[in-house]
Amino acid sequence: MQRARLTKVIVLAAAGAISLSACAARTDTGSGGDSAGPQGAAPSAAADAADPAGDGKAQCSPVSLAYAGTINGENAALGQNILNGAKLAVDQHNKANPGCKVTLKQYDTEGTPDKAPGIVNQIVNTPAIIGVIGLPFSGESKAVGNIFDQAGLVSVTPAATNPGLAQNGWKTFFRGLGNDSTQGPAAAKFITGELKASKVCVIQDDSEYGTGLAASITKALGDKATCSDSVKSKQTDFSAVVNKVKGANPDAVFYSGYYREGAPFAQQLSDAGVEAKFVGPDGVKDDEFVKGAGDAASKAYFTCPCVPADQFTKFTEAYKAAAGKDPGTYSPEAYDIATILLKGVDAGKKDRAGMLDFVKNYDGQGLTKHFKWDSHGELAKTTVWSYKVDGGKIVRNTEIK
Repeated sequence: MQRARLTKVIVLAAAGAISLSACAARTDTGSGGDSAGPQGAAPSAAADAADPAGDGKAQCSPVSLAYAGTINGENAALGQNILNGAKLAVDQHNKANPGCKVTLKQYDTEGTPDKAPGIVNQIVNTPAIIGVIGLPFSGESKAVGNIFDQAGLVSVTPAATNPGLAQNGWKTFFRGLGNDSTQGPAAAKFITGELKASKVCVIQDDSEYGTGLAASITKALGDKATCSDSVKSKQTDFSAVVNKVKGANPDAVFYSGYYREGAPFAQQLSDAGVEAKFVGPDGVKDDEFVKGAGDAASKAYFTCPCVPADQFTKFTEAYKAAAGKDPGTYSPEAYDIATILLKGVDAGKKDRAGMLDFVKNYDGQGLTKHFKWDSHGELAKTTVWSYKVDGGKIVRNTEIK
């Protein structure tokens, strides 16, 4: 996966203004002072990244964490990546700490705003659960944020990127990655900079995530956004949209949505002879897209506020041994988030109020970044990478400058 020269970006959020930044593990101060390795290599993980095993001396009464998100629903692979990352952290903790066994309960929301509230009500009505990893998708996160908030149960999402989620006044919402006010402009810079596109079609799905990200990148593209259209969830025939894109003759197509619709859409664009480069965001960046898009996948690129897992050798080896496959999008982020919650347990947090206070005041290095949240549950510094398909695999391309 070590293909291209890495260029660095730092995304800073201050006084409500967000400026673009890059993607690599942070120093212990979160200052962005990390440095890249040799040309073509990702920066190594920080030496002081939190370890879920801790010192092995933790003592606790029975306590539970929960994963809430899609496991078997649409775009389930994205949720499974997260679940497996969280499970690895909990398993490593429990193996190292015989006096403090933490249970990770699993709840399948199928990724939908309709089902998620009922599932989350089950979670908040389970007193043993004192922290939640999830939810992965923005629409379901919007539907349940108030439930978590009323219950005082902290939830840290490793994947939901709609910026508005942090503006609802929820005291229990925390985001473990950059939002789409970061990803949208970064994607625009990548498309117009590295891909040299001067005409871009932005196609969005009907999800909270897709519509929000489309608005962000369209604004950043300015007059280079020369056409737009929308598709619906579970749509399979994209002929009308494909014809519109073909008529616009763009240099690139940005699909703002998830891989379930993104894969057949990319294939149908290719079948129609559209030569434009296909670019998808984190919701499309999955091996299931590569499988579903067929030959069209070879022309695909992705943007993601996620760190390439291949730079974390020990994590990758442990994940593969446990899950039987390589880590995917947001697997290391989920591992980091679960580790933070486990550190709260090890610090003696026995209830929801204690865990919420622990996360709110957390300041520490993880594998993927330095974690310290503002009053809205947003990280001050986040990162964005581009990826591409090479040899049938999604590989890292560049940090977006």
